[in-house]
Amino acid sequence: MFALRRAAIKAAPLAARSTVRPFSVLGARFSGAVGHSAETNMGPGGKAGEVPTDLEQATGLERQELLAKLEGKELFDMEPLNMTHIGTPKNPIVVQSHDPIRFVGCTGFPVESHDVIWINLDKSHEHDRCPECGSVFKMDFVGSEEDHHH
Repeated sequence: MFALRRAAIKAAPLAARSTVRPFSVLGARFSGAVGHSAETNMGPGGKAGEVPTDLEQATGLERQELLAKLEGKELFDMEPLNMTHIGTPKNPIVVQSHDPIRFVGCTGFPVESHDVIWINLDKSHEHDRCPECGSVFKMDFVGSEEDHHH
C-alpha cells in the first residue's frame, strides 16, 4: 500500500505535491543585549578546498545569533512571558514585538490552567483577548516602520 502511495507521489507533477513546512511563524524577540548591523550580516564564506564553519557561512539572523553567543550573550529573549496576573483591558499583559504581528501562546492564569491557545497580536488592535480564560494582551511595538521583515 505504501509503495503504491510513494509511486503516485513521484508520478504527480511538482505543483500537485503537498509542501511540508515547519511551524516557524513566531516573531523574533530581541533581548537588547547586542546591537546588530548590516556589516555583520554576511560571513566571509568558505575558502577554496575547505569546508566552511557555521560562522563563516551563516548569514542574517543566524549569523547575528552566533556572533552574540561568541560574546556570551543571547540575541533573542527566550524567557516566557511573566504572567503575574490575568490581563484586563485596564491592566493588560504587555508583549514587546519587533514585528507588527506576533503570535502569543496563552496557558491561562494561574499558569497551565488550560491548554495552549495561540493568539494573534496585531499592533493595529487596541488589545487582544484569549477566548478560553479572557486574559487581555497588548502589543508594545518596538520595531521600526522602515524594517521590512518579510
